[in-house]
Amino acid sequence: MDLESFFISQFSDMHIGDDGAYIDGYVYSKDAFFENIHFKTAWMSHYQIAQKAMVVNISDAIAMHAAPKYALLSVAMPKTITREQMRELACGFSDTAKKYGCAIIGGDTISNTKLDITVTIISKTKKPLRRSGMKEGYLIGYTGTLGNSKKDLQKLLRGGRIHKRSKFVCTDLRRNFVEKSIRLLRAGMDISDGLFSDLGKFASVNRLGFSFVRKIPKNIGCSGEEYEILFAIDPRDKKALLQHAKATRTKVTFVASAARKKYINRCKSHHF
Repeated sequence: MDLESFFISQFSDMHIGDDGAYIDGYVYSKDAFFENIHFKTAWMSHYQIAQKAMVVNISDAIAMHAAPKYALLSVAMPKTITREQMRELACGFSDTAKKYGCAIIGGDTISNTKLDITVTIISKTKKPLRRSGMKEGYLIGYTGTLGNSKKDLQKLLRGGRIHKRSKFVCTDLRRNFVEKSIRLLRAGMDISDGLFSDLGKFASVNRLGFSFVRKIPKNIGCSGEEYEILFAIDPRDKKALLQHAKATRTKVTFVASAARKKYINRCKSHHF
């Protein structure tokens, strides 16, 4: 058990275990986005930083088939930040929230030695998509293309440059796919820590492993911050799911079926 999993295991509330906590029709989720941990200001404009900070949090709501309604921001800013950079941050937060129908209703600001952001999203759903619900024989798939986020991060760490539409900077969430396919999806979550790591969460909560139908290179399976949807469906729904994917212009890749076997994550932890 890695240190993150160990720490989470110290809390036993029944609402812990999904991308967010589902309580009485609402989903509550929160993620951190810290300078020198998740980004460097040399890599992104302050607008892009705020934009991504919002998107990675809204991703949890989308993955649970919840509509983002409200956001609370906590922004710790260095004393060297300029008013123009503050305006960029504000616009990045506001524009992204508006895109997903979310209102920023408050939060907190403090002085810090660097730029650290946390966002709480309150979203609403009548039919939450949970990580539990996967059964033996269910097909496991994911949306989009994986691997580019890690590749672009490595470029940045080497001092290189990446395209302005890189997924590492600008992520489009799969809201239409989830909405269209919700009646077919039996379990789901967003891919934030990497396919292999998030399959481990699937395996743990459902007490199942996987029989893989294709080989996945480690550089793809361990690529974090993809924010695609990992899902499980009944094999009988595969044709219908592919029709929904086509209708929403979403690439879908099936990688495994759920099986009664042990699953071992081959990736190094992103957190500790």
